[in-house]
Amino acid sequence: MRTRSHVEHHRTDRIGWLRAAVLGANDGILSTASLLVGVAAADSGRPEILVAGLAGMAAGAMAMAAGEFVSVSSQSDTEKADLGRETEELATDPEGEHRELAAIYVGRGLTSELADQVARQLASHDALAAHARDELGISEATTARPVQAAFASAATFAVGALMPLLAAFFAPKPAIIPAVVVSALVFLGILGALAANAGGAPVGKAAARVVFWGALAMAVTAAVGTLFGTKI
Repeated sequence: MRTRSHVEHHRTDRIGWLRAAVLGANDGILSTASLLVGVAAADSGRPEILVAGLAGMAAGAMAMAAGEFVSVSSQSDTEKADLGRETEELATDPEGEHRELAAIYVGRGLTSELADQVARQLASHDALAAHARDELGISEATTARPVQAAFASAATFAVGALMPLLAAFFAPKPAIIPAVVVSALVFLGILGALAANAGGAPVGKAAARVVFWGALAMAVTAAVGTLFGTKI
Protein backbone atom coordinates (compact mmCIF):
# COMPACT_ATOMS: atom_id res chain seq x y z
CA MET A 1 0.00 0.00 0.00
CA ARG A 2 1.44 3.35 -1.06
CA THR A 3 1.67 5.94 1.69
CA ARG A 4 1.15 9.54 0.66
CA SER A 5 3.79 11.95 1.88
CA HIS A 6 2.67 14.55 4.38
CA VAL A 7 3.68 18.04 3.29
CA GLU A 8 3.35 21.03 5.57
CA HIS A 9 3.88 24.64 4.55
CA HIS A 10 5.10 26.87 7.35
CA ARG A 11 5.57 30.62 7.31
CA THR A 12 8.28 31.10 9.93
CA ASP A 13 10.95 31.63 7.29
CA ARG A 14 9.12 34.76 6.16
CA ILE A 15 9.37 36.53 9.49
CA GLY A 16 12.48 38.58 8.75
CA TRP A 17 11.53 40.17 5.46
CA LEU A 18 7.76 40.12 6.04
CA ARG A 19 7.92 42.21 9.20
CA ALA A 20 10.19 44.80 7.59
CA ALA A 21 8.19 44.91 4.35
CA VAL A 22 4.82 45.27 6.06
CA LEU A 23 6.15 47.92 8.42
CA GLY A 24 7.70 49.87 5.54
CA ALA A 25 4.64 49.77 3.30
CA ASN A 26 2.28 50.59 6.15
CA ASP A 27 4.38 53.57 7.23
CA GLY A 28 4.77 54.71 3.63
CA ILE A 29 1.02 54.83 3.07
CA LEU A 30 0.09 56.18 6.46
CA SER A 31 2.77 58.81 7.03
CA THR A 32 2.61 60.16 3.47
CA ALA A 33 -1.18 60.25 3.41
CA SER A 34 -1.26 61.95 6.80
CA LEU A 35 1.30 64.51 5.63
CA LEU A 36 -0.65 65.21 2.46
CA VAL A 37 -3.91 65.59 4.36
CA GLY A 38 -2.31 67.90 6.90
CA VAL A 39 -0.73 70.13 4.26
CA ALA A 40 -3.89 70.14 2.13
CA ALA A 41 -5.99 71.05 5.18
CA ALA A 42 -3.78 74.12 5.62
CA ASP A 43 -5.18 75.39 2.28
CA SER A 44 -1.95 74.79 0.36
CA GLY A 45 -1.83 74.51 -3.42
CA ARG A 46 -1.31 71.26 -5.31
CA PRO A 47 2.43 71.89 -6.01
CA GLU A 48 3.14 72.49 -2.34
CA ILE A 49 1.15 69.40 -1.37
CA LEU A 50 3.04 67.20 -3.84
CA VAL A 51 6.46 68.60 -2.90
CA ALA A 52 5.71 67.94 0.76
CA GLY A 53 4.62 64.40 -0.08
CA LEU A 54 7.71 63.67 -2.20
CA ALA A 55 9.99 65.06 0.49
CA GLY A 56 8.20 62.93 3.07
CA MET A 57 8.56 59.85 0.87
CA ALA A 58 12.31 60.34 0.39
CA ALA A 59 12.98 61.16 4.03
CA GLY A 60 10.77 58.35 5.27
CA ALA A 61 12.34 55.71 3.05
CA MET A 62 15.84 56.64 4.20
CA ALA A 63 14.74 56.81 7.83
CA MET A 64 13.12 53.39 7.57
CA ALA A 65 16.24 51.90 6.00
CA ALA A 66 18.54 53.41 8.61
CA GLY A 67 16.26 52.49 11.50
CA GLU A 68 15.81 48.90 10.38
CA PHE A 69 19.51 48.45 9.69
CA VAL A 70 20.54 49.77 13.11
CA SER A 71 17.82 47.86 14.96
CA VAL A 72 18.36 44.54 13.21
CA SER A 73 22.15 44.96 13.38
CA SER A 74 21.86 45.25 17.15
CA GLN A 75 19.85 42.03 17.19
CA SER A 76 22.44 40.37 14.94
CA ASP A 77 25.28 41.51 17.21
CA THR A 78 23.50 40.06 20.21
CA GLU A 79 22.96 36.75 18.42
CA LYS A 80 26.63 36.58 17.41
CA ALA A 81 27.75 37.35 20.95
CA ASP A 82 25.49 34.62 22.34
CA LEU A 83 26.76 32.12 19.79
CA GLY A 84 30.35 33.07 20.63
CA ARG A 85 29.77 32.43 24.32
CA GLU A 86 28.02 29.16 23.52
CA THR A 87 30.94 28.03 21.33
CA GLU A 88 33.37 28.77 24.16
CA GLU A 89 31.26 26.94 26.71
CA LEU A 90 30.95 23.91 24.43
CA ALA A 91 34.73 23.82 24.14
CA THR A 92 35.47 24.27 27.85
CA ASP A 93 32.56 22.43 29.48
CA PRO A 94 30.93 20.00 27.03
CA GLU A 95 29.39 17.82 29.74
CA GLY A 96 27.86 20.81 31.48
CA GLU A 97 26.38 21.97 28.17
CA HIS A 98 25.08 18.46 27.54
CA ARG A 99 23.29 18.43 30.89
CA GLU A 100 21.85 21.85 30.13
CA LEU A 101 20.50 20.69 26.77
CA ALA A 102 19.11 17.47 28.24
CA ALA A 103 17.36 19.48 30.97
CA ILE A 104 15.65 21.55 28.28
CA TYR A 105 14.23 18.40 26.70
CA VAL A 106 13.13 17.10 30.08
CA GLY A 107 11.29 20.38 30.59
CA ARG A 108 9.52 19.78 27.29
CA GLY A 109 8.24 16.40 28.40
CA LEU A 110 10.89 13.77 27.64
CA THR A 111 12.08 11.30 30.22
CA SER A 112 15.57 11.83 31.59
CA GLU A 113 16.93 8.82 29.70
CA LEU A 114 15.42 9.83 26.39
CA ALA A 115 16.43 13.47 26.87
CA ASP A 116 20.01 12.39 27.51
CA GLN A 117 20.00 10.26 24.36
CA VAL A 118 18.47 12.99 22.20
CA ALA A 119 20.92 15.58 23.50
CA ARG A 120 23.92 13.36 22.74
CA GLN A 121 22.71 12.49 19.25
CA LEU A 122 22.00 16.10 18.34
CA ALA A 123 25.32 17.26 19.79
CA SER A 124 27.18 14.62 17.79
CA HIS A 125 25.63 16.02 14.61
CA ASP A 126 25.97 19.77 15.32
CA ALA A 127 26.25 20.77 18.96
CA LEU A 128 26.26 24.52 18.35
CA ALA A 129 23.17 24.37 16.13
CA ALA A 130 21.33 22.31 18.76
CA HIS A 131 22.15 24.76 21.54
CA ALA A 132 21.45 27.78 19.33
CA ARG A 133 18.01 26.47 18.42
CA ASP A 134 16.86 24.94 21.70
CA GLU A 135 18.70 27.01 24.29
CA LEU A 136 19.01 30.42 22.61
CA GLY A 137 16.05 30.32 20.22
CA ILE A 138 18.22 31.16 17.21
CA SER A 139 17.61 29.37 13.91
CA GLU A 140 18.35 29.92 10.24
CA ALA A 141 14.74 30.94 9.57
CA THR A 142 14.59 33.63 12.25
CA THR A 143 18.16 34.93 12.34
CA ALA A 144 18.62 38.69 11.96
CA ARG A 145 19.48 40.01 8.47
CA PRO A 146 20.14 43.77 8.69
CA VAL A 147 20.72 44.50 4.98
CA GLN A 148 17.65 42.54 3.90
CA ALA A 149 15.49 44.34 6.47
CA ALA A 150 16.84 47.78 5.47
CA PHE A 151 16.22 47.31 1.74
CA ALA A 152 12.80 45.75 2.31
CA SER A 153 11.70 48.64 4.53
CA ALA A 154 12.99 51.39 2.25
CA ALA A 155 11.58 49.88 -0.94
CA THR A 156 8.16 49.09 0.49
CA PHE A 157 7.95 52.51 2.17
CA ALA A 158 8.51 54.18 -1.20
CA VAL A 159 5.95 51.96 -2.92
CA GLY A 160 3.42 52.60 -0.16
CA ALA A 161 4.03 56.36 -0.28
CA LEU A 162 3.37 56.45 -4.02
CA MET A 163 -0.26 55.39 -3.51
CA PRO A 164 -1.54 58.52 -1.73
CA LEU A 165 0.81 60.69 -3.84
CA LEU A 166 -0.81 59.44 -7.04
CA ALA A 167 -4.24 60.10 -5.56
CA ALA A 168 -3.21 63.68 -4.73
CA PHE A 169 -1.74 64.15 -8.20
CA PHE A 170 -4.76 62.98 -10.18
CA ALA A 171 -7.62 64.17 -7.95
CA PRO A 172 -9.22 67.59 -8.58
CA LYS A 173 -7.94 70.20 -6.14
CA PRO A 174 -11.15 70.34 -4.03
CA ALA A 175 -11.18 66.54 -3.78
CA ILE A 176 -7.55 65.98 -2.79
CA ILE A 177 -8.25 65.33 0.89
CA PRO A 178 -11.09 62.79 0.41
CA ALA A 179 -9.19 61.12 -2.45
CA VAL A 180 -6.05 60.71 -0.34
CA VAL A 181 -8.00 59.52 2.69
CA VAL A 182 -10.10 56.97 0.80
CA SER A 183 -7.18 55.63 -1.25
CA ALA A 184 -4.96 55.37 1.83
CA LEU A 185 -7.60 53.48 3.81
CA VAL A 186 -8.24 51.12 0.90
CA PHE A 187 -4.54 50.42 0.45
CA LEU A 188 -4.02 50.01 4.19
CA GLY A 189 -6.87 47.51 4.32
CA ILE A 190 -5.46 45.57 1.36
CA LEU A 191 -1.97 45.61 2.88
CA GLY A 192 -3.26 44.40 6.23
CA ALA A 193 -5.18 41.58 4.55
CA LEU A 194 -2.21 40.52 2.40
CA ALA A 195 0.19 40.59 5.33
CA ALA A 196 -2.19 38.56 7.47
CA ASN A 197 -2.67 36.02 4.69
CA ALA A 198 1.08 35.70 4.14
CA GLY A 199 1.62 35.18 7.86
CA GLY A 200 -1.34 32.88 8.35
CA ALA A 201 -3.21 35.31 10.65
CA PRO A 202 -6.92 36.29 10.57
CA VAL A 203 -7.39 38.59 7.55
CA GLY A 204 -10.40 40.62 8.69
CA LYS A 205 -8.97 41.51 12.08
CA ALA A 206 -5.64 42.63 10.64
CA ALA A 207 -7.27 44.76 7.95
CA ALA A 208 -9.63 46.43 10.40
CA ARG A 209 -6.78 47.20 12.77
CA VAL A 210 -4.65 49.07 10.24
CA VAL A 211 -7.64 50.90 8.77
CA PHE A 212 -8.68 52.15 12.21
CA TRP A 213 -5.26 53.49 13.13
CA GLY A 214 -4.79 54.95 9.66
CA ALA A 215 -8.06 56.86 9.89
CA LEU A 216 -7.13 58.13 13.34
CA ALA A 217 -3.70 59.34 12.20
CA MET A 218 -5.12 61.22 9.21
CA ALA A 219 -7.86 62.76 11.33
CA VAL A 220 -5.26 64.12 13.75
CA THR A 221 -3.07 65.60 11.00
CA ALA A 222 -6.09 67.11 9.26
CA ALA A 223 -7.05 68.77 12.55
CA VAL A 224 -3.53 70.15 12.94
CA GLY A 225 -3.51 71.45 9.37
CA THR A 226 -6.87 73.13 9.84
CA LEU A 227 -5.84 74.59 13.19
CA PHE A 228 -2.69 76.16 11.78
CA GLY A 229 -4.28 76.81 8.41
CA THR A 230 -1.71 78.93 6.67
CA LYS A 231 -0.22 78.22 3.27
CA ILE A 232 3.31 76.91 3.13
